[in-house]
Amino acid sequence: MKLSVFGLGYVGCVSAACFAARGHEVVGVDVDPGKVERINRGEAPVVEDRLGALTAEAVGSGALRATDDAAEAVRSSELSLVCVGTPSAPNGGIDTAFVERVSEQIGAALAEKEGRHTVAFRSTMLPGTCEERLVPLLERASGRTAGRDFGVCVNPEFLREGTSVCDFHDPPKTVVGELDEESGEPVARLYDGLPGPRFRLPLQIAEMIKYADNAFHALKVGFANEIGALSRSLGLDSHELMEVFRSDTKLNISSAYLSPGFAFGGSCLPKDLRAIVHQAGRKDVEVPILSSVLASNEAHLRRTFELIAASGRRRVGVLGLAFKSGTDDLRESPLVDLTERLLGKGYELRVYDGTVALSRLVGSNREYLDAHLPHLSRLLAESPAEVVDHAEVCIVGTREPEVVEALARADGDSLIVDLVRLPGSEERRGQPGYVGVGW
Repeated sequence: MKLSVFGLGYVGCVSAACFAARGHEVVGVDVDPGKVERINRGEAPVVEDRLGALTAEAVGSGALRATDDAAEAVRSSELSLVCVGTPSAPNGGIDTAFVERVSEQIGAALAEKEGRHTVAFRSTMLPGTCEERLVPLLERASGRTAGRDFGVCVNPEFLREGTSVCDFHDPPKTVVGELDEESGEPVARLYDGLPGPRFRLPLQIAEMIKYADNAFHALKVGFANEIGALSRSLGLDSHELMEVFRSDTKLNISSAYLSPGFAFGGSCLPKDLRAIVHQAGRKDVEVPILSSVLASNEAHLRRTFELIAASGRRRVGVLGLAFKSGTDDLRESPLVDLTERLLGKGYELRVYDGTVALSRLVGSNREYLDAHLPHLSRLLAESPAEVVDHAEVCIVGTREPEVVEALARADGDSLIVDLVRLPGSEERRGQPGYVGVGW
């Protein structure tokens, strides 16, 4: 394809050189004449491993050139990749001035161009920026309609400085957010032959994934450093410890625990978090990330309670009570906590959990229940259908088949609060009578 790449910083330079190396005809665009001149001399304007040789080869073969003429670049290409910066604004948000200016320039060029053109934004942008701010600019400047007259995509990059050329050719994933299928088609083709999973998604999910990635990377660095600081205070080798931690690819370095849902609970996670934070305090080691985890969990539980309260309905059914399906362990179950709060606020409750039998609860499990829900026996129903028949609001904390079956027969006026992402929830999302916690 014929590509124009707007912005010749790290992302733009690497993208331009690597796409040229893959056989595309690329023109780079930048307002800085120094960058344009260096590219046209076959020099990379930024220091990056392997980029200099790649740029020289691409320019030498005629596959890559640079210009400061945005209109000419759009006219001579069929797809524009926007790679300009979105720096931090003083209030902590993002400054979209550069990406807005480029959108206006591309739009003005589209007004004079025949044939379909696709605009793909690689700049990191908060969800909604493309649809709410950039598409209107493109349409206003071009006098044309996005999706009909030109394509729009969000194509985030996952390039690490220092290894960006390698990351381009061996990406962890390829994400194409598309306004419509026709918009996404040429952008997806750019990556044909590259390894890794590929996703074609709505624009806003593509915008958000970069923030989810970077927030998690930052969280991992902070987590490792807090564990390291606490380990050092205890005389432990933190690198030996984390080698063991990283070796667990079933639970630790994996997809486990990374699905949005309800709060965590049980006999281990809350107790052990409190203990490690307490130990850090004794050693005068600040661990703000670890210290905030329980507060974050409490905030999530409170959001769920407030969602129910906002419905204005008083008859509530709770389906599932144990902290995890398939067990009768009620210790520090967030469902027990939620039920206790609702009971304390005078809601009319009915509760069902097929694994919880009061006669079988013993030891600390029984003690926890007696302390938090001493009158559970009068709330328990014999079947999920009984709970559904009672409830104006059904709180769903289990995916057991009998519960799913009972909910299928629920009154259409009932509100289902889904804590576990029930089967078919994708179709029900956003519809009246259904709300997911975290989706």
